[in-house]
Amino acid sequence: MSGSRSTPRIITPPVRATARPRHWVKFFLTGLLLWACTVLVTFFTDNSNLVPTIVLLGSFLVPASVVIWAYERYAADLGPGLIFTCFGIGGVIGVLGASVLESYLLSPSAWMYVGVGLIEEAVKLAALVLVCRRLRVGGQLGGLRYGLVLGATVGAGFAAFESAGYAFNAVLSIQGLSLDDLVETEILRGVLAPVGHILWTAIIGGVLFRERRGGRFRCTAPVLLTYLGVSLLHALWDSTSGIAVWLVARTTTSDFQRALFDLGYMPNPSTEQVHLYTVYDTAGLLVVSLGGLLWLRLLVRREPGAPIPAQSPSAPA
Repeated sequence: MSGSRSTPRIITPPVRATARPRHWVKFFLTGLLLWACTVLVTFFTDNSNLVPTIVLLGSFLVPASVVIWAYERYAADLGPGLIFTCFGIGGVIGVLGASVLESYLLSPSAWMYVGVGLIEEAVKLAALVLVCRRLRVGGQLGGLRYGLVLGATVGAGFAAFESAGYAFNAVLSIQGLSLDDLVETEILRGVLAPVGHILWTAIIGGVLFRERRGGRFRCTAPVLLTYLGVSLLHALWDSTSGIAVWLVARTTTSDFQRALFDLGYMPNPSTEQVHLYTVYDTAGLLVVSLGGLLWLRLLVRREPGAPIPAQSPSAPA
C-alpha cells in the first residue's frame, strides 16, 4: 500500500433557512399585558390620570401589531422610516381630511354612509400617494406587495387615531367616567380593526402600486373601480347596525309596538329583539369582512410572481 495519505473530506453543515422575525408577537403580548394591568389599576384605584394610557394603548395596539407583522413578513427592505411615516403622518392626514370633508359635505340621509365611505377611502388614498410619491417601486417590481403593506399601514394609522377618538367619547358619560364602556369599545374596535380600515386601504394600495408606471401614480380603470369597491364595503360596514334594526323591526315588531311608534313613542325592544339585533349586526359584519378577505385573496392569487429588486427602494425624503 502506498504511504500517501488521502485528503480529508470537509463536510459543510447544511445552511438553515433564516427564520422570519416575530417581533410583532412580543409587541402585541407585551402591549396587551400593559393595557390589562392599566385597566385593573384604574379600576381599583379610580385614578383618572391613567385613562389616557388606556385609550392610547388600546387604540394603537392591534393596528401597530398588524403593521409590524406585515412589515417583517413582506416588506422589510422598505425600511422602518417609511413605515412610521405612513402610519403616523398618513393616519393623521386621513383623519383630519375625513373630519373636514364630512363636516361640510355630509348631512343625515339614507345615503350618508355611502358618502362616508367615499370620503374616508379617498383621504386615505390621498395620504398614501402623498407619503409615497417619491418611492421608486411600482408596476412589475413588487408593486402589489409594497402597495398592500403601505396601504395597510396608512389604514392602520387611520384606524388607530379614529379608535382613540371613539374610546375618548366612550369614556365620557352623564354619570362621569365610564371605564366599562371604554374597555368594551377598545376590545370591539381592536378585534375588528384588521378587517376594516386596514384591509380596505391595503386593497386599494396594492392596486394603486401595481398600476404605477415610470414612478408616477396613475388613475386607471382598475384603480377607480377598486376605490369604488372598497368604498362600498366601507358603507356596508357602517350600515350594518341600521340594517339590523330594520330587519328586526320588519320581522318581529308586535302590533302594540307598532301602535306606540305610530303615536310618536319609541317602544322598548324585547329581550328576543335585542338578541336578534346582535345576531343580524354580527352576521352583517362577518359578511362584509369575508367579502374583503376574499377580494384580497383573489387579488394576490391573480398577480403573477414579480421579482423584488435587490437594492432597497428609495424612501421619500
